Amino acid sequence: MDRDQQTHAHAAVTRPEVRTMLRQSGLRPTRQRMALAEILFAHGNRHISAESLHDEAVTRRVPVSLATIYNTLHQFTEAGLLREVAVDGSKTYFDTNTDDHHHFFVEDDNEVMDIPPGQMGVGRTPEPPDGYEISRIDVVVRLRRIRRD
Repeated sequence: MDRDQQTHAHAAVTRPEVRTMLRQSGLRPTRQRMALAEILFAHGNRHISAESLHDEAVTRRVPVSLATIYNTLHQFTEAGLLREVAVDGSKTYFDTNTDDHHHFFVEDDNEVMDIPPGQMGVGRTPEPPDGYEISRIDVVVRLRRIRRD
């Protein structure tokens, strides 16, 4: 992992580090952004849905609506603090690790996990149409438990 990537892979951060991270990303550190960023980044890298972040906020007595959670998660993604992981048309997770990597999705548990580095590779990428460039390749490997009868 090079130095630039290290700045995007978030280890557990403190409140002053959260404030600095928001400011460096061009976001004003409002009370709600601070509270949500602290929940998101306090425990290092993780995958979270808007609904589960809302549940954690409610548990911590952070007064915030689900709409505000969605807006904040999208602002954090646009600012480069999060990576959006779409597992199907109706379910999106947000990853605090913004390095290039791929994911497993456990269908039985609705859980997203990182595929360890070096275990997955994309051998051949298509040529983009004229006027376009590939910005990122996302691979989600869907898993389900083996049914033993």
